[in-house]
Amino acid sequence: MIRIASYNIRKAVGLDWRRDPMRVAQVIAGLRAHIVALQEADKRLQPRPTALTPEAIRATGMVPIDLGPGPSLGWHGNAILLDPAWRCIGYERLTLPGLEPRGAVLAEIDTPAGHLTLCAAHLGLTRGARVAQLHAIKEAIGLDRLSQSVILGDFNEWHPTRPLHGPEHDVKAISPGRSFHAKYELAPLDRILVGGNWSLLDTGVMREPPAQRASDHLPIWCEIAPNTARAEGSKKDRDFHDPPA
Repeated sequence: MIRIASYNIRKAVGLDWRRDPMRVAQVIAGLRAHIVALQEADKRLQPRPTALTPEAIRATGMVPIDLGPGPSLGWHGNAILLDPAWRCIGYERLTLPGLEPRGAVLAEIDTPAGHLTLCAAHLGLTRGARVAQLHAIKEAIGLDRLSQSVILGDFNEWHPTRPLHGPEHDVKAISPGRSFHAKYELAPLDRILVGGNWSLLDTGVMREPPAQRASDHLPIWCEIAPNTARAEGSKKDRDFHDPPA
């Protein structure tokens, strides 16, 4: 089983408007995930230093995938934390289309359950941009790797059931629940796409303290395992195809 999470940490600024990296680290550690995709992991202004201190990163119990030199933890704010026993064997920084500066991180990860292609993304504010950006991500992954992939992050999609992706039969769309706003839970902005090589075991939104104050988003998570019966599928997989209204 692989447990994967996504969390928009809003530059470690909580609902009390205090920047508290250790509070964010406590939330991340509480997710008990093998992989965590972060959005808004860096401060806004150049040179965009990381919002998480070295002490906070150590407190998560995870290690960041090294995305190159510089003070930033991520790329366009997207970063990936990994179980220290696992290995990233390659990555690609993607620049996404649209008027806003947006990007994504594509990582190849060796896991005990098999090879995983993971994309951490933060999509744009307009629907047209989001559709184009998700299409660009799938083009970068390629059809040969799409079935072994997981794409997740802050998709900025307010509509609970309207899909952003095409009708690929090898991808399941998952909306774990309303993850924004952390206090009012208005919309399921944070989403996951799971390739057909993986079977979805469970998914959800972390609502326990201090997640309710550490950011304006709540973390989402899913648990997956290798799909040993792709032809038949499973009822639980089908149950997650359409997010609740």
